Amino acid sequence: MSDSDWALLDRPIWSALTTNQKHLAEGGPRARRFPVDMTPFADMVDMSEASFAALGHLLSGSQVAVLFTPEPVEIPASFKVVLAETGEQMIGSPADGALRDAEIITLGAADVPAMMALIALTKPGPFALRTHQLGTFFGIRVGSELVAMAGERMKPGNFTEMTAICVHPAHRGRGYAQALLGAIARQIEARGEIPFLHVFSNNASAIALYQRQGMRIRRRLHVTALMKQA
Repeated sequence: MSDSDWALLDRPIWSALTTNQKHLAEGGPRARRFPVDMTPFADMVDMSEASFAALGHLLSGSQVAVLFTPEPVEIPASFKVVLAETGEQMIGSPADGALRDAEIITLGAADVPAMMALIALTKPGPFALRTHQLGTFFGIRVGSELVAMAGERMKPGNFTEMTAICVHPAHRGRGYAQALLGAIARQIEARGEIPFLHVFSNNASAIALYQRQGMRIRRRLHVTALMKQA
């Protein structure tokens, strides 16, 4: 792959909304976002005053825009920051994991309430009522309860992001996360794409898990959540 292909990952949100997921994009040439009932992710073509103004026109009320950028974001006075963290962008082919006492299932619209409940419990990151429509989501049930899941989200160029990797606290240590991550990655690779993911820099246990599975940190990104001043 060329340097320009890899550069798509430096601004993954903008890249997704101008390539494979441009049909989902709300906005125009200066600022774009995903539908808010899918994810709060947004980005701009640059950090100019005109681009921030365009982003502001996309937001109403208390809506939040979450940006992933290579550098810290300096916002104009018309916005306020509600979160400013860093995240590690990891790339690679995670190893498969064997399951002895469970099977992986494909999740759909009927599973959304269970998915939302698991997200609320484990808090892996933004997840909304239509996030599952961004790609395939796999899960593991124990009895009737959804106890683990993982899926696909952003799709910039020839890359697909793995997301919502979470396991119920009472069911950890059984290899569920590894098995789901491997299953999602194999599906992505079968399409000729490269899997990647994002994890907050302070989540040392998750980073260590992904590294044990063969993934590596590609770069650090700045995660900024902002909203318009009232």
